[in-house]
Amino acid sequence: MYAIIATGGKQYKVAEGDIIKVEKLGVAEGESFTFDQVLAVNNDSELVVGTPCVAGATVSATVLGEGKAKKVIVYRYKRKSGYHKKNGHRQIFTQVKIDSINA
Repeated sequence: MYAIIATGGKQYKVAEGDIIKVEKLGVAEGESFTFDQVLAVNNDSELVVGTPCVAGATVSATVLGEGKAKKVIVYRYKRKSGYHKKNGHRQIFTQVKIDSINA
C-alpha cells in the first residue's frame, strides 16, 4: 500500500515505514504530524485518485528531527564586466517516518 502526498510544494510517494525528508514543518521532534493533502492512494487492489485530493484520506507520520541539506553554491557571473558573486545556501528540512496510511 502506498500514497502520494503533497507538502512544501512537492509530491512524495510514501509507504508505511518510509523515512523521508520534507520542507521544514515547524513541529518538535517526537511529535506526530498528519498530512491531509493525499493526492492518490493505492491499496494493492485499486488506485484511488483524488480531484485534487482523496476525500477523507490522511497519512500519519512521526517527526524524527530537523537538519540542513548539503550546501548549494549559487554563482553569478557576467562576462567582460568583471562582475561575479558567489553565495551558498543550505535548505532546512524535517525528517519524518510514515506510520500509517488511512484511506
